[in-house]
Amino acid sequence: MSDPTLMGEKLKQVRDALKRIQRRFQFIESPDDFMATDENRDMLDAISMMLVAIGENFKKIDKETDFLLLPRYPNIDWNGIKGVRDVLAHGYFDIDYEVIFQICDKEITPLLATVETMLQELN
Repeated sequence: MSDPTLMGEKLKQVRDALKRIQRRFQFIESPDDFMATDENRDMLDAISMMLVAIGENFKKIDKETDFLLLPRYPNIDWNGIKGVRDVLAHGYFDIDYEVIFQICDKEITPLLATVETMLQELN
C-alpha cells in the first residue's frame, strides 16, 4: 500500500473539493437553475472542474492502493466517479447539467461522509 501520509493528503484534497461543491451548489434548486444566469453557468463549470479533480484523485488512490482500498467502501459507485471524470475531461462542451445536478443533489453528501470515514480509518 502507498504512503499513508500521501494518501491522507489526497483524501483531504477530495474532502475539500466536495465541500466546495456543496457550497457552490447550495442555491441551485433545479437543473435549470444552472442555466438561468451567467453566474450559475460559471458555478456549473466550477463544480464540473471539481468533479474532474475528484475523479482523478480517486483513480490515483485506487491504483496506488493496488485497487484494494475503494472496494472496502461498497456504498459508493467508484467506477461512476472515475467515469464522470473521464466524460467531463474529454467532452467538456457536452456537460449534461441535469446529470451534474443529480450528482450534486444525491451523491456528494454520501461521498463526503465516506471520505471522512476513510480519513478517520487512515489515522
